[in-house]
Amino acid sequence: MGSAFPVPESPAALAAALARTGYLADDGLATAGYLAIRLGRPVFLEGDAGVGKTSFATALAEATGATPIRLQCYEGLSAAQALYDWDFPRQLLHLQAVRAAGQDADPTALEAELYDRRFLLARPLLAALTTSPCVLLVDEIDRADDEFEAYLLEVLADAAVTVPELGRIVAEHPPVTVLTSNRTREVHDALKRRCLYHWLDHPDLDREIAIVRSRLPEVSARLAEQVAAATARMRTLELLKPPGVAEAIDWAAALDTLGATELTAELASATLGAVLKYREDTERVRAAAILDPGTDP
Repeated sequence: MGSAFPVPESPAALAAALARTGYLADDGLATAGYLAIRLGRPVFLEGDAGVGKTSFATALAEATGATPIRLQCYEGLSAAQALYDWDFPRQLLHLQAVRAAGQDADPTALEAELYDRRFLLARPLLAALTTSPCVLLVDEIDRADDEFEAYLLEVLADAAVTVPELGRIVAEHPPVTVLTSNRTREVHDALKRRCLYHWLDHPDLDREIAIVRSRLPEVSARLAEQVAAATARMRTLELLKPPGVAEAIDWAAALDTLGATELTAELASATLGAVLKYREDTERVRAAAILDPGTDP
């Protein structure tokens, strides 16, 4: 087992470490991350898709040198799929090897051998409990079922799981856990109460420009400003899927790939597929004429 999770000196120190990875966290998010580390509490991030919830966990692991482990939630996810499984092919090979060697093994002893830790396949939850330091990302918990949510609450509260064949496995150093939700459904209060809560909103214009330039330093300052401004204007429309920071970065990257140093109405219209994902949204943006260069900042 490794050492305990490295603790930054302050929220500002954590923000600076995150910035070195290319992730620009505001004061509220940096404070939530700092407290999650210091208090050993999960941090629950809600917000629209594309605002940087998942990226925060990745950046936090990189900034602190911890191992990132991700559990992607989906409808029908079971505790067994998230926790562990037995390596049946290896167990079968072990049985065949015992028989081939002509050993007259005691059935009870042989059964115990089959359920040894070496045959245990750790899924994300068990891997996070047995890895230190670790950042566990439980991504899109709102997509999981109520039953899994209740089980996750128990695991987070105890930092332990029980494997019937092996007994109770307790984390020597519990992982720093980041849960994310796009709010497709309301997560139960019991889970939220266990966590530090932070709503991650779209960044203001200056911060979004800084994020784009941090992630894509090769993009011209003018192009980064225009992309961030145009993306912000799109969010004021009633779109099916308002673009997030991730889409702004993708859009800037696409434009830079085409050799653009500034955004024109023609280029914007031709590359909308990098930032908008629904035909209705594309038509609404074009009809609103917000891509006219005259609306540039």
